[in-house]
Amino acid sequence: MQPERGRKFPEQFFFEYKSNTQISLKDFIELELPEILQLSPKQLKGSFDRGNVKFYSEYGLNAIQLRKSIGHIEAGTMVSLGKNVEVIRGFPKIRRTLLLEPVLKKYFKGEIALEEKMNGYNVRIARINNQTLAFTRGGFICPYTTKKANELMDMEEFFNHHPHSVLCGEMVGTDNPYVSHYYPEIGKLGFRIFDVREKNTNQPWPILEKRKLLEEYGLPTVKFFGIYDKSEAAGEILDIVKKMGEEDREGVVMKDPNMKIQPLKYTSSQAHVSELEYAFSYPFDLGQAFFFSRVIREGFQSFEMDKSDAEIKLRAHRIGESILQPMLETIRIISDDKVAAEDLLIEVDSPDEAEDFARYLRSLGVIATVVDVRNGKAVIRRLHQSTSDKIRNFLNGGLY
Repeated sequence: MQPERGRKFPEQFFFEYKSNTQISLKDFIELELPEILQLSPKQLKGSFDRGNVKFYSEYGLNAIQLRKSIGHIEAGTMVSLGKNVEVIRGFPKIRRTLLLEPVLKKYFKGEIALEEKMNGYNVRIARINNQTLAFTRGGFICPYTTKKANELMDMEEFFNHHPHSVLCGEMVGTDNPYVSHYYPEIGKLGFRIFDVREKNTNQPWPILEKRKLLEEYGLPTVKFFGIYDKSEAAGEILDIVKKMGEEDREGVVMKDPNMKIQPLKYTSSQAHVSELEYAFSYPFDLGQAFFFSRVIREGFQSFEMDKSDAEIKLRAHRIGESILQPMLETIRIISDDKVAAEDLLIEVDSPDEAEDFARYLRSLGVIATVVDVRNGKAVIRRLHQSTSDKIRNFLNGGLY
């Protein structure tokens, strides 16, 4: 059966709720869901009318999916329907600091816990209906991520003891179909946990308690640099991030040790350059969305970090190359009558598994096809149609 992602609400859908009582989906949304999510009926109805609340049915899970945030409830939230309704809250957006010293002194109360921000994709893992499922940032169950997360980590005992917890982490490695990045300690594929949160409330565990808990169950965590006094943290973090950039690593997340304040993130110059290189390989699909924010980050980071004209020129040269060279290469590819595309490499047990992942990508609006499956590997080609069409038009004399 084809998965049903993001469906319109079925007119007649009933499910068993609480004391074996049958309730219609319509009545549940109008009468029960506002109280469960602590939202006003008006807020929920407005989002429903705008099409931001969808019905989701897959892996034996019937759920309500929030495509966009509603009040304090995050985008990507999933409400699992059944006798015991469970809410897998979306992961909160982490804001970014452009300048460290003034922001840290103003934002944090005292100490700052520092963890690595890794270059991968955000995943929440939870047990629902006796299944351990992996949810992407948008609130979709990814078949590939679910399978690989369960292979990479033994989570059985953890969820037996903590069924109401959610593991929030980053899927990383070179066999990553979303963000491929090489980490020497990981290689092909790995998972690193950065938060443990509670279902329904999204309440995170404090830093040291979280790390002790994960160590107890043998679950892998992101690197922990330590806890710093906020008066001295800026210089330490600048040095750490500069070194991380030289090692082709992304950056850091700064957290209140008790997780009472929302975290902040800060990334390396090399991470900005890498993102620009990727975006400008497909300039008419991704370039504009990526460009401004990355250049702004570079400007403020250079102001705070670079002390010489030579360092500033090096940064400027790096940024310029990251924009021009990948775009030029793509223009050459299109001029040879090819298309703008990227090949995603994943490990699979069968051709059906590869096709299932390609279908999943297409359900998200991605143009994707399986082009090869052999020796346990599948190549899935993702087309960037807008870039292909527009560059081909310009090469044929079209006007901009």
